[in-house]
Amino acid sequence: MRKGMTATAATIALASMQASAAEVKIDDLIVAKTILDPQRDTELKAAESFHQFWNTRDESLLKAVVSPNFTDHTLPPGRPQGPQGPAFASKHFRAAAPDLTVEIRKLVVADDYVTVHMEFRGHFTGTFGKAKGQGQSIDFIATDLLKIADGRVTDNWHIEDNLTLLSQMGLAKIEE
Repeated sequence: MRKGMTATAATIALASMQASAAEVKIDDLIVAKTILDPQRDTELKAAESFHQFWNTRDESLLKAVVSPNFTDHTLPPGRPQGPQGPAFASKHFRAAAPDLTVEIRKLVVADDYVTVHMEFRGHFTGTFGKAKGQGQSIDFIATDLLKIADGRVTDNWHIEDNLTLLSQMGLAKIEE
């Protein structure tokens, strides 16, 4: 402790030094700004079509809204990169849950990014890998961060609650 510094002042100084040493690195900061109605409407339409595909299985929705240069930044093993990736994912997921539906719970538009928080529901009546469903209900959440340019989805970062999904399918056990 420096001469003349109280114990309280030393504690505050030490806490301040520790806080600055533990700052979180931010790779890309996006701050929402006011966007014009036409841009907002175009981005909403692209995001809604991208997710409506999961309800309809209509690949023409994907072809109309996914850019030829589409990149999946969280590509799971076995899924092809590019515009064919979402259709591949749907086909394989529907092999497990043919009645799969999605409902958008929250949608945030910020400049050319759209964040979509959704809930998937269905029944595990098909097959997933070597596992055969017994009709179990599935209900899990997922979140997409989409980048949209010229009305088309160019990039996707996504995360799914796979632990809940696999638990509901009887393929994983959640310890309580």
